[in-house]
Amino acid sequence: MKEGLVIKSTGSWYTVKTSDGTIHDCRIKGRFRMEGIRTTNPISVGDIVEFNEDKDANVIVKIKDRKNYIIRKSTNLSKSSQIIAANIDHAFLIVTVNYPLTTTTFIDRFLAAAEAYNIPVNLVFNKVDRYKENDKAQLKELKSIYQNIGYKCFEVSAMTGFNMDILKSEMKGKINLLSGHSGVGKSTLINHIQPGLELKTGEISESHSSGKHTTTFSEMFELDFGGYIIDTPGIRGFGTFNMEKEEMSHFFLEIFKISNSCQFNNCTHMHEPKCAVKEAVEIGDIAESRYDSYWGMMTEDEELKYR
Repeated sequence: MKEGLVIKSTGSWYTVKTSDGTIHDCRIKGRFRMEGIRTTNPISVGDIVEFNEDKDANVIVKIKDRKNYIIRKSTNLSKSSQIIAANIDHAFLIVTVNYPLTTTTFIDRFLAAAEAYNIPVNLVFNKVDRYKENDKAQLKELKSIYQNIGYKCFEVSAMTGFNMDILKSEMKGKINLLSGHSGVGKSTLINHIQPGLELKTGEISESHSSGKHTTTFSEMFELDFGGYIIDTPGIRGFGTFNMEKEEMSHFFLEIFKISNSCQFNNCTHMHEPKCAVKEAVEIGDIAESRYDSYWGMMTEDEELKYR
């Protein structure tokens, strides 16, 4: 029996790296597909697993307990889900205010999911070398919103290398997840952080202002300066999964903080009188975009929890 770290998952084969640096290709037992929550991938990048060596095929027989993971609902409106990665020290959500646009709805859903699974998140605003004046104004506004909540925000250009040294210092010695829409520059950014990987990069569709998928599965790469970086498939939408309505406000940090001042302990911050959260939105202490995201997640149909 050997133990190792899953560094690549294609859905049918898993690449596992042991502590001595040896790489092993492994399969899984069918029973893993039946245990716990219904997922399209019972094992993900970042998992620590035990496997038996076999001349025909190495077989994973056990998944060690995860400290956290990030999950999204499958895109086909089934009740299955997809685990994007596990045992993450830091998540970096790559955001672009243009080329293509990342909506606040998408950002807020990702942040809420990360909070639900205890994953620290930084926001990385990429492609700042391309921004016009109106883009820069939008960037300033978004940074103000999320920094005031307590999220670290970085302005970078993967193309020119602007501020990439700061990003590297944040990643050093940690298991880092990179996520975001297709086209935001994840592959270019990773190629800059870890030269030599030569990940495939895609062009932005000018007609749709969106990117083409260049990554079809999650993969973990070792960093020369210490730590790992996980590249994930570009996510067009991010559906929340298994979040109870009663707990939703806990995953919006500024809403949760102010909710102690509401008249009712079980206030949903939607229809109740003397709601401190609604009052904070009215006077600008909570951004309208954040409240709109919260409202949307509270009112959406369970069968349509994918945006």
